[in-house]
Amino acid sequence: MRSFITCFLFFLVSGLVAQAQTFTLSSSDIGGQATMKEVFNGFGCTGGNVSPQLTWSNPPAGTQSFAVTMYDPDAPTGSGWWHWLVFDIPAGTTILVSNAGNISAGLAPAGCIQSMTDFGGTGYGGPCPPEGHGFHTYIFTVYALKVDKLGLDAKANPALVGYMLNANTLEKASIVMYYKR
Repeated sequence: MRSFITCFLFFLVSGLVAQAQTFTLSSSDIGGQATMKEVFNGFGCTGGNVSPQLTWSNPPAGTQSFAVTMYDPDAPTGSGWWHWLVFDIPAGTTILVSNAGNISAGLAPAGCIQSMTDFGGTGYGGPCPPEGHGFHTYIFTVYALKVDKLGLDAKANPALVGYMLNANTLEKASIVMYYKR
Protein backbone atom coordinates (compact mmCIF):
# COMPACT_ATOMS: atom_id res chain seq x y z
CA MET A 1 0.00 0.00 0.00
CA ARG A 2 2.83 2.38 0.84
CA SER A 3 4.36 1.77 -2.61
CA PHE A 4 1.01 2.58 -4.24
CA ILE A 5 0.70 5.87 -2.31
CA THR A 6 4.28 6.83 -3.20
CA CYS A 7 3.64 6.15 -6.89
CA PHE A 8 0.35 8.04 -6.77
CA LEU A 9 2.00 11.07 -5.17
CA PHE A 10 4.86 10.96 -7.69
CA PHE A 11 2.45 11.01 -10.64
CA LEU A 12 0.30 13.70 -9.04
CA VAL A 13 3.29 15.99 -8.43
CA SER A 14 4.74 15.20 -11.87
CA GLY A 15 1.43 16.14 -13.46
CA LEU A 16 1.27 19.43 -11.58
CA VAL A 17 4.85 20.32 -12.53
CA ALA A 18 4.20 19.47 -16.18
CA GLN A 19 1.00 21.52 -16.11
CA ALA A 20 2.82 24.51 -14.65
CA GLN A 21 5.29 24.42 -17.55
CA THR A 22 2.78 24.81 -20.37
CA PHE A 23 3.07 27.60 -22.92
CA THR A 24 0.75 30.27 -21.52
CA LEU A 25 -0.68 33.61 -22.67
CA SER A 26 -2.03 36.15 -20.17
CA SER A 27 -2.90 39.84 -19.96
CA SER A 28 -3.15 42.47 -17.27
CA ASP A 29 -5.62 44.38 -19.49
CA ILE A 30 -8.13 41.77 -20.62
CA GLY A 31 -9.70 38.57 -19.45
CA GLY A 32 -13.44 38.85 -19.90
CA GLN A 33 -15.20 41.78 -21.52
CA ALA A 34 -13.49 44.30 -23.80
CA THR A 35 -13.61 47.87 -22.52
CA MET A 36 -13.93 51.05 -24.53
CA LYS A 37 -10.13 51.30 -24.30
CA GLU A 38 -9.74 48.28 -26.63
CA VAL A 39 -12.76 48.99 -28.90
CA PHE A 40 -12.10 50.16 -32.48
CA ASN A 41 -12.45 53.83 -33.40
CA GLY A 42 -14.25 53.72 -36.74
CA PHE A 43 -16.97 51.71 -38.53
CA GLY A 44 -19.48 53.36 -36.15
CA CYS A 45 -17.48 52.52 -33.00
CA THR A 46 -15.87 55.19 -30.81
CA GLY A 47 -13.34 53.36 -28.67
CA GLY A 48 -9.72 54.05 -27.87
CA ASN A 49 -8.42 51.32 -30.22
CA VAL A 50 -5.60 50.45 -27.79
CA SER A 51 -4.20 46.94 -28.09
CA PRO A 52 -4.04 45.12 -24.74
CA GLN A 53 -0.89 44.17 -22.89
CA LEU A 54 -0.05 40.51 -23.55
CA THR A 55 2.51 38.33 -21.78
CA TRP A 56 3.56 34.77 -22.52
CA SER A 57 5.70 32.26 -20.69
CA ASN A 58 7.21 28.77 -21.05
CA PRO A 59 7.74 28.69 -24.82
CA PRO A 60 8.78 25.33 -26.20
CA ALA A 61 12.40 24.44 -26.90
CA GLY A 62 13.44 25.48 -30.40
CA THR A 63 11.32 28.65 -30.50
CA GLN A 64 12.97 31.10 -32.90
CA SER A 65 10.27 33.79 -32.99
CA PHE A 66 6.70 34.55 -31.99
CA ALA A 67 3.56 35.84 -33.66
CA VAL A 68 0.35 37.22 -32.14
CA THR A 69 -3.08 37.37 -33.74
CA MET A 70 -6.53 38.62 -32.76
CA TYR A 71 -9.44 36.95 -34.55
CA ASP A 72 -13.24 37.21 -34.34
CA PRO A 73 -14.89 33.97 -35.54
CA ASP A 74 -18.36 35.48 -35.01
CA ALA A 75 -18.11 38.23 -37.64
CA PRO A 76 -20.93 37.86 -40.19
CA THR A 77 -18.54 37.42 -43.12
CA GLY A 78 -18.47 33.66 -43.60
CA SER A 79 -14.77 33.67 -42.72
CA GLY A 80 -14.51 35.66 -39.48
CA TRP A 81 -12.52 38.86 -39.05
CA TRP A 82 -8.79 39.37 -38.46
CA HIS A 83 -8.18 42.30 -36.11
CA TRP A 84 -4.42 42.06 -35.55
CA LEU A 85 -1.48 40.12 -36.98
CA VAL A 86 2.02 40.64 -35.57
CA PHE A 87 4.89 38.35 -36.54
CA ASP A 88 8.69 38.10 -36.59
CA ILE A 89 8.65 38.94 -32.87
CA PRO A 90 12.17 38.11 -31.59
CA ALA A 91 12.51 34.88 -29.59
CA GLY A 92 13.66 36.66 -26.42
CA THR A 93 10.44 38.67 -26.23
CA THR A 94 7.80 37.74 -23.64
CA ILE A 95 5.51 40.78 -23.72
CA LEU A 96 3.65 43.15 -25.98
CA VAL A 97 2.96 46.31 -24.00
CA SER A 98 -0.39 48.07 -24.10
CA ASN A 99 -0.79 50.03 -27.37
CA ALA A 100 1.96 48.04 -29.16
CA GLY A 101 -0.56 47.65 -31.99
CA ASN A 102 -0.36 51.40 -32.68
CA ILE A 103 2.44 51.37 -35.25
CA SER A 104 3.10 55.11 -35.00
CA ALA A 105 3.67 54.80 -31.22
CA GLY A 106 6.71 52.57 -31.83
CA LEU A 107 5.99 50.34 -28.82
CA ALA A 108 6.20 46.96 -30.58
CA PRO A 109 9.45 44.97 -30.40
CA ALA A 110 12.07 46.05 -32.92
CA GLY A 111 11.96 44.07 -36.14
CA CYS A 112 8.43 42.71 -35.81
CA ILE A 113 5.90 43.20 -38.60
CA GLN A 114 2.24 44.16 -38.19
CA SER A 115 0.47 43.18 -41.38
CA MET A 116 -2.89 43.82 -43.01
CA THR A 117 -6.09 43.26 -41.05
CA ASP A 118 -9.61 42.87 -42.38
CA PHE A 119 -10.09 46.60 -41.69
CA GLY A 120 -7.72 47.17 -44.63
CA GLY A 121 -4.83 48.60 -42.64
CA THR A 122 -1.92 47.45 -40.52
CA GLY A 123 -1.66 47.35 -36.74
CA TYR A 124 -4.34 46.70 -34.14
CA GLY A 125 -8.04 47.12 -34.95
CA GLY A 126 -10.22 46.62 -31.90
CA PRO A 127 -13.67 45.04 -31.53
CA CYS A 128 -16.51 46.64 -33.47
CA PRO A 129 -19.25 44.08 -34.12
CA PRO A 130 -22.48 45.10 -35.84
CA GLU A 131 -25.03 46.65 -33.47
CA GLY A 132 -27.48 44.10 -32.13
CA HIS A 133 -25.42 41.13 -33.38
CA GLY A 134 -24.78 39.85 -29.86
CA PHE A 135 -21.52 38.98 -28.18
CA HIS A 136 -18.52 38.40 -30.41
CA THR A 137 -15.53 36.30 -29.36
CA TYR A 138 -12.10 37.88 -29.75
CA ILE A 139 -9.34 35.29 -29.62
CA PHE A 140 -5.78 36.42 -28.93
CA THR A 141 -3.25 33.75 -29.84
CA VAL A 142 0.50 33.69 -29.42
CA TYR A 143 2.40 31.30 -31.68
CA ALA A 144 5.84 29.90 -30.85
CA LEU A 145 7.48 29.48 -34.25
CA LYS A 146 10.29 27.27 -35.53
CA VAL A 147 11.59 30.04 -37.85
CA ASP A 148 12.99 33.47 -37.00
CA LYS A 149 11.20 35.17 -39.93
CA LEU A 150 8.05 34.25 -41.85
CA GLY A 151 9.37 35.86 -45.04
CA LEU A 152 6.35 38.17 -45.33
CA ASP A 153 5.94 41.93 -45.19
CA ALA A 154 3.30 44.35 -43.88
CA LYS A 155 1.25 43.95 -47.08
CA ALA A 156 0.64 40.24 -46.42
CA ASN A 157 -3.05 39.43 -46.09
CA PRO A 158 -4.44 37.46 -43.12
CA ALA A 159 -4.92 34.23 -45.08
CA LEU A 160 -1.27 34.15 -46.16
CA VAL A 161 -0.05 35.01 -42.65
CA GLY A 162 -2.29 32.27 -41.23
CA TYR A 163 -0.93 29.76 -43.71
CA MET A 164 2.67 30.58 -42.79
CA LEU A 165 1.87 30.51 -39.07
CA ASN A 166 0.26 27.09 -39.29
CA ALA A 167 3.20 25.75 -41.32
CA ASN A 168 5.72 26.93 -38.71
CA THR A 169 4.00 26.62 -35.32
CA LEU A 170 5.64 24.64 -32.53
CA GLU A 171 2.95 25.52 -29.95
CA LYS A 172 0.31 28.16 -29.40
CA ALA A 173 -1.67 29.60 -26.50
CA SER A 174 -4.81 31.75 -26.47
CA ILE A 175 -7.00 33.96 -24.31
CA VAL A 176 -10.44 35.34 -25.10
CA MET A 177 -12.41 38.53 -24.57
CA TYR A 178 -16.01 39.29 -25.55
CA TYR A 179 -17.79 42.41 -26.76
CA LYS A 180 -21.20 43.40 -28.09
CA ARG A 181 -22.90 46.68 -28.93
